[in-house]
Amino acid sequence: MRLQFLPLMLIAVLNLIFLGGCASAQQTHLAEKTDSYTISPRVTLGVERLLNDPQYFSLVKGKRIGLITNPSGVDHSLVSTIDRLHNNPDLKLVKLFGPEHGVRGDEHAGDSVADSHDKATGIPTFSLYGKTRRPPPEFLEGLDVMIYDIQDVGSRSYTYIYTMAYAMEACAEANIPFIVLDRPNPCGPRVSGNVLDESQGTSFVGLYAIPYQYGMTPGEIAQLFNDKFNKKKCNLTVVPMVGYARDMLQWDTGLAFVPTSPNIPHAPSAVYYNLTGIIGELDDVSIGVGYPLAFEVIAAPYIDRDKFVAALRAKNLPGLMVMPITFKPYASKFKGEVVHGAQFFISDYRKVQPVEAQIHMMEILQAQYPDRNLFAEDNKRRDMFDKVMGDKKIRQQILAGVSAETIIAGYQKDVAAFNEMRKPYLIYK
Repeated sequence: MRLQFLPLMLIAVLNLIFLGGCASAQQTHLAEKTDSYTISPRVTLGVERLLNDPQYFSLVKGKRIGLITNPSGVDHSLVSTIDRLHNNPDLKLVKLFGPEHGVRGDEHAGDSVADSHDKATGIPTFSLYGKTRRPPPEFLEGLDVMIYDIQDVGSRSYTYIYTMAYAMEACAEANIPFIVLDRPNPCGPRVSGNVLDESQGTSFVGLYAIPYQYGMTPGEIAQLFNDKFNKKKCNLTVVPMVGYARDMLQWDTGLAFVPTSPNIPHAPSAVYYNLTGIIGELDDVSIGVGYPLAFEVIAAPYIDRDKFVAALRAKNLPGLMVMPITFKPYASKFKGEVVHGAQFFISDYRKVQPVEAQIHMMEILQAQYPDRNLFAEDNKRRDMFDKVMGDKKIRQQILAGVSAETIIAGYQKDVAAFNEMRKPYLIYK
């Protein structure tokens, strides 16, 4: 009897050894995979170079410093740039300046921000998104140098870069050096969308003739603005990152992504913002704001979700997958109503063309629901849409039934010219 069971016992023992080895290997594999998602920075930020590299520290040592920042201005350990400068005995941080959402990020999008004092440090705080968006001379009195440190999302309609541009011009007038502490562009190097047509007017959501997604870091776009667009050049220094490569996406850097605004809580959200944010300016569709899928859907009560998704799938848009969705927003557009539409999944962040995909979406909606007329004259948000789109002609073409392919082909010459213009200002290889 024992001899009969010996092979079975041997097999069992061997199985235990084999399974144990597999489990061990699996644990190792999982540990390696988990490690790739830990905060283990491969990139040194501009703020860290400023404080640790004598070449850059000499620019601020003993100087009276103004700092334009918000909660995204942190080092790799998530310590605020405000605190890093305030607690350094060799520095004199004397004034803070806040963009949209405020220095500490506690203001709602679009809300006017008042001047105050920072509760944590007692430092006077001046709003650049309230009574003025361009710092007047009295804001700059007593400063020896101005520093800018804000995480951006690489989109033309995102207002932080214009806060920077206006402050650069003001500092040029006051003869105050301007320092940009560079940070990654979470969307990477891709350029997507049309170049803004300045002849149709400019605004704080579209100030200069750049593509919607311009594929540059804050430091790079600052150099471009200073040389090509600002009325007066400032004494600009960009403190570049170390270890950053041009083709990196945010998660390639090993750095945490601090929300840049309430509806962009994660790095992928920045890419989705480019995917639906323009059409979201209109009143007739929901893009998921007011639901846990901000910028990841297009939906409305009147949309036939299966018909809409079928048309989108037929386009075979690069790097993008889509499926039907029905939900009920708990805030914002269509609050409490059942809406239907498409949910988007970016399958390849290096191939997706967010703005071009958005033009295809608008073409489909206008064709399927002409009576709704996305761009009706009584649409209260149409003017804002035009400002964000940067070119009224695109809206007019969609209304006229021009294909998305034709619309996109029509602005490629301008995009090519921009790509040439920006080359001298690209810092990273």
